[in-house]
Amino acid sequence: MQLRTMTLDEAQSLPLWRRPESLLFIMAFAMPIAFATWSALLNNFVIEAAGFSGVEIGWLHTVREIPGFLAIGVILLIMVLREQVLGLGALFLLGVSTAVTAWFPSFGGMLLVTLLSSIGFHYFETVNQSLQLQWIDKKRAPEVLGRIVAVGSGASLLAYGAIVLFWDALGLTYNMVYLVSGGITAAIAVFCFFAYPQFESPHPQNKRMVLRRRYWLFYALQFMAGARRQIFVVFAGFMMVERFGMKVSEMTMLLLVNYVLQMVAAPAMGKALGRYGERSVMAFEYVGLTLVFLAYGGLYWFGWGILIAGALYICDQMFFALSFALKTYFQKIADPADIAPTAAVAFTINHIAAVFLPAALGYMWAKSPDWVFLLGAGMALVALALALMIPRHPEPGYETVFGSWRARGAPAE
Repeated sequence: MQLRTMTLDEAQSLPLWRRPESLLFIMAFAMPIAFATWSALLNNFVIEAAGFSGVEIGWLHTVREIPGFLAIGVILLIMVLREQVLGLGALFLLGVSTAVTAWFPSFGGMLLVTLLSSIGFHYFETVNQSLQLQWIDKKRAPEVLGRIVAVGSGASLLAYGAIVLFWDALGLTYNMVYLVSGGITAAIAVFCFFAYPQFESPHPQNKRMVLRRRYWLFYALQFMAGARRQIFVVFAGFMMVERFGMKVSEMTMLLLVNYVLQMVAAPAMGKALGRYGERSVMAFEYVGLTLVFLAYGGLYWFGWGILIAGALYICDQMFFALSFALKTYFQKIADPADIAPTAAVAFTINHIAAVFLPAALGYMWAKSPDWVFLLGAGMALVALALALMIPRHPEPGYETVFGSWRARGAPAE
């Protein structure tokens, strides 16, 4: 089938809903319908249906992160597929895999279906981040990315709200909810494939692996972001169920509150990023995360209750929403032709720690959960030190504060 192509300039003549930015917003809405539902039900499902402990949940998340580690394979795929086609295909795979999750209530079955959904999620996110940085103008990027985060939060809010309202009232089952949410995401992916032309970036992308010395700080920040994320994704939610016995409706209500706050705050976060710059925003993020992780430990040391735990969980997720500052930092320092291959390399770097940390920390969790959160605080402090190396106005040749002696127009390495 011949796909219609169109440049970004030509696309401005299309109706608003068919323009590139509109496609980014629709994809940002579609992905959380499946992924947020999967995440909201996961801890309860694996404990109730599969009898998971901290060891099994650690292995599950290690398997889930393997495709992220292999995201560099996107470079090979874009040699034969357009990024837009690859992204929508990955979104479809995420939806279908989520839809059948409840059909595999065993350790081996969960590993298999999680691997498939993870391939869809991570390859979609890799391509999606690349397209965002290619299609959105640098000057508008902080504000537009903030709105995209808000749209994703709204989709999560919709999914969580439906679970809270109807789980007990209608006697919903895991199978029913997974089928509906995954089916919606898959259907949106199919719609977008046929409804939108293929948009051409003004800068042809390098179709080979790109590693540049001048991107070293971006790589380091990606590694630490991936390591820190595992503490939250794997263990924060698991703690809420294991330690405090939160039910599906209660856990979902907590996530619901979080996404209401994110939906309201994300555009303001984007404006703050545009005003204060990546260094200040990321420093604020990592100082906050350090305090949150230390407070998580306090839940075990001082016996704090579920209200404090819930507040910390929401704060943790809010700080996580600031991660788009790393995207705009890279957009400012990158060669435009490097965006797609570097997005793939960055995802792989981001998931290096994710491959071994969940399983390793699962054993630590079994002996002393508070030590897991202390390790998270240490990771946040390392990331803070790295974030302080970002210049106030980064650009090619001025990627770190150590490059201040260079001429601003120095050629990139």
